[in-house]
Amino acid sequence: MKLAFATLAAGALVGINLVGPYSGMVSQSQAFEVVPLKPSDAIYQVYTAEELAQGQEIAAIQADNFDLEMEPEPTPTPTPTPTEESKAKSSASAPAAGIPDPGTAQAIAITYVGPGAEFDCLVALWNKESHWNVFANNASSGAYGIPQALPGEKMASAGADWATNPDTQIRWGLGYIQGRYGTPCGAWGHSQSVGWY
Repeated sequence: MKLAFATLAAGALVGINLVGPYSGMVSQSQAFEVVPLKPSDAIYQVYTAEELAQGQEIAAIQADNFDLEMEPEPTPTPTPTPTEESKAKSSASAPAAGIPDPGTAQAIAITYVGPGAEFDCLVALWNKESHWNVFANNASSGAYGIPQALPGEKMASAGADWATNPDTQIRWGLGYIQGRYGTPCGAWGHSQSVGWY
């Protein structure tokens, strides 16, 4: 679009004919007010009468050659505030684990973690590692128990019965996860990407 007008005076209303770039024909005529950005500036803001009423900027005109520069304001995209559950899901998600049977190692774990995404991730993680077997022993690495501590003796920091007690192993395993990955879903996401946690 080209602008054709006779005079340009700061603060004045001017008539401007908008000319189609290819046809050379006048497509519409509108009244604009030209306002300098700064008193010493050669850049002017152009407002239609309607936009003056609404207070919206539509263009900047360079006074020396009257080129029209369209500079629309970008609309900012709001950033949603992540919740703890959405952070966990962004780390990784796991199939729903359901409600564990009473008296099982998973029933102990849900009392520490609570139901939801973190429990689902923990179940998936330790299903992969040991199938929740207190006596699971990896002969090649020496990893032991439900969380596959390496070496298994590390779990003694949670209790002397580390080799046989699922509660002791789960508490140690949750402490390890918290210290290294923050959450069970963080540990599950790492395990999914590299094969171990």
